[in-house]
Amino acid sequence: CMIQSLCRWFVLLVAVAHIEAQKKPPIDISSRCLGNIMRVDVGPLGGSVLEVSVVMNNSAFLLTPSLASQCGFSVKTDQLGNAMIFASLHNCFAQNVGDALTTTLNLRLHGNRMAEDELYRVAETCHYADWSSREIVCERNYIEVSVKRAAPDDYVLPANPLLGANTKFGDPRRAAEKQPVDTGFRITSLVFFTPEEKMMTVTEARRRGHGIANTPSRLVLRSPQTSPETYTQNVAGVPMTVLQTSTIFEKKWLATRINAAAACPTLEGSVSFTPNHITWYLPRHIDPLISSGQFKLLEVHMGIDGQRLDAGEMAARRYSLSATDMYVVVEIPIGAAGGHFKSHVQDGQYLTSYTIEPMLELLWTEETTHEDTRYKVLFPITTPLLSRPAQVTDNTVPEEQIFKVLLGPFGSDVALMNVTFPHEVLSVADCSVRGFNVLEHMSPNSGSKVYTLEVPFTDPVVLQMKEMDITVYSLHMTFGLLVLPEFAPFAHAAYLEARVVEIVAPSVTGGCDHQNFNVLVKYGSQGFNFQATVGKQMLTPSLAQQYGVMENHTHLSFAVPFTAPDVAFEAVESSSIRSRLDVVLRNLETNKNIKEFSLACNFASFLTECFPNGTMTALAVKLESVPSLDPGRLTLRDSTCGPAYSDGRYAYFVFTEMFCDFPVVKYLQQPLYFEVELMKATNPRLSLELGNCWATLYDDGMSKPRWNLIIDGCPNPRDPNQVVFHPVWVDARVQYPSHVKRFEVQMFAFAEDQDNLHRQLFVHCDVMICDDRNPLGGVCNGQCSSQENRIKGQRRAVSDKQSFKHVSSGAILIS
Repeated sequence: CMIQSLCRWFVLLVAVAHIEAQKKPPIDISSRCLGNIMRVDVGPLGGSVLEVSVVMNNSAFLLTPSLASQCGFSVKTDQLGNAMIFASLHNCFAQNVGDALTTTLNLRLHGNRMAEDELYRVAETCHYADWSSREIVCERNYIEVSVKRAAPDDYVLPANPLLGANTKFGDPRRAAEKQPVDTGFRITSLVFFTPEEKMMTVTEARRRGHGIANTPSRLVLRSPQTSPETYTQNVAGVPMTVLQTSTIFEKKWLATRINAAAACPTLEGSVSFTPNHITWYLPRHIDPLISSGQFKLLEVHMGIDGQRLDAGEMAARRYSLSATDMYVVVEIPIGAAGGHFKSHVQDGQYLTSYTIEPMLELLWTEETTHEDTRYKVLFPITTPLLSRPAQVTDNTVPEEQIFKVLLGPFGSDVALMNVTFPHEVLSVADCSVRGFNVLEHMSPNSGSKVYTLEVPFTDPVVLQMKEMDITVYSLHMTFGLLVLPEFAPFAHAAYLEARVVEIVAPSVTGGCDHQNFNVLVKYGSQGFNFQATVGKQMLTPSLAQQYGVMENHTHLSFAVPFTAPDVAFEAVESSSIRSRLDVVLRNLETNKNIKEFSLACNFASFLTECFPNGTMTALAVKLESVPSLDPGRLTLRDSTCGPAYSDGRYAYFVFTEMFCDFPVVKYLQQPLYFEVELMKATNPRLSLELGNCWATLYDDGMSKPRWNLIIDGCPNPRDPNQVVFHPVWVDARVQYPSHVKRFEVQMFAFAEDQDNLHRQLFVHCDVMICDDRNPLGGVCNGQCSSQENRIKGQRRAVSDKQSFKHVSSGAILIS
């Protein structure tokens, strides 16, 4: 096969439908069969460089421009970073089995040096059985023609040389009607008509960049568009590049030749431009390809990028296809879907060009020869430079106090780099940090973009000038832009101005004293034209009287007690309640809030109090975070013990002496919390230390059984996790933390002896009073010697001997 001679230096770019990615693809890769060509779409590339290789016999060969034109491949990219790879079904690397042609590609994406290359393998099999007698493909970089080969009975054996007879050649016009030629024939030479005859061997033709393929049923010839073996001919006023050949086959004493020709239009002379439209004229009767006058045009199709379009798709894109006696005519609006704009900078001015690649596919027959020709042209068109200056659109609404500007449209290859103000230049990132909202908006159809910028009136770059009761805001700026990838800079200046009638909105301020929220409402420049809401109630005359509202022509003030129904309770602490008051001012005309104000303060409040007679009171309040709580239904563990007074916000409990810290009812799953305090002592150098603590079934601390909880100031080493010491801090009740010890006992400490609990426990402790002025060892060294619980510093008992005091709890009932 001729391909073997090319494989040593041939790297090719191929389109494929079945995709096997060696890595999970971050890009989209797809392929499709489009008649006698196929296309692979790759993208977006995201700044990576695409390298395409063709795979044959487990070897990959990199595609070069010269090999692409010789072997039937082309590649193009658009401004959005998408690539299209086109391949002839008869490309040099296609594996041909019957009417199935398979091409395999490797696609490698080269990123930056910090990232590994990404490699994808793509394979596509196209079935194309409806071959015409002659198939012509005009691509951007090559011309291809394939014809059916002649049959064996078209040839005769050479005559006897002694008789001087010449070799008889078969009739190539009849070749399409017969079976393929015997594979014993081989190509020996080619004749190119330029239009003068130029004969060369197959090897020489390939060296000059021509592609030649000889399949069992077809002869395929391919030539670069710029080959010196082509010539230009004017057809109906349209210059066309003509490839005309005659291929000679030989087998022993037999020889034959097959004539093949193709003609492709050139851009100059076949396309005209107006400011808004592109018109492409293709000759209806292409003289170099038609040998008789009996010509009949059977089919005409239009497409984009090799893909046919139906009538509905063409109408949606506003394309037009028509045929006259002389031409097939295509009209495309500049900017229509299917193409893209490219940006340019010339003398500092922003210009654009529009590129689109329409396709025309024709099928005709010559009735005298009964041969048909399928003719396909992929025709990239780029307009001359168009002056389309960007527009500045001022979308500012002065009442919003923000300049809003739209700049564009631009091509997708334009990037905004910075904005210059009178006294500084800010990058796009600087603008965002500064609080300027800079956004890029892409059009999904045209591929163009616009930029929007928002600048608050309050920023220093905005100039202000007073005129009576009007403030004039002005903004001068210049946008700095680049065209990529050329990095061509250009600029666009803009000036915005907004006039605002000064309107002072109402305002709300406030503060707290020890009992009240004190609120001040200023009317603003439009007077008292709003509705005030305090908490969840409108400020009616009766509510205003309740809160002591005082007002004049500029403002009003009032005071709300922190316990008022319009106040929300946010949190409860040991000696205070955190309350919040909400005030809302609503516009009566628009029914929208014009001011929302919240004030939260801590108010001193003792939620629990104990009296000398043993009576204790407790106040429970309903927090905003628990809206379903009903204080009137609050009870203690003893369901008969309810609040002495309650409403929707409070529950007030009163406990007489018979109810005070015992007996306490607990469940086995609940922990027990204990506090031991040195009462009536005011010396901060004294400390209360725990020696031993234990539990018994009776109030006699010496009774059995006994559960040891704390030994020598530390948790029982047999089960140290059953006791947890808690730190003590200064608060409203505790003035000297060293005078108080707190610890927690887990009820599971008694779980092994549940049968002996008799449903009650008593806890006992030996405690010692220590003084840091007289150091002594033992428990006065600290609560426990472990690193976690140790309290640094040494204290010593008041007496010379370590004497312990004994304390006991009341009964603890186990449920």
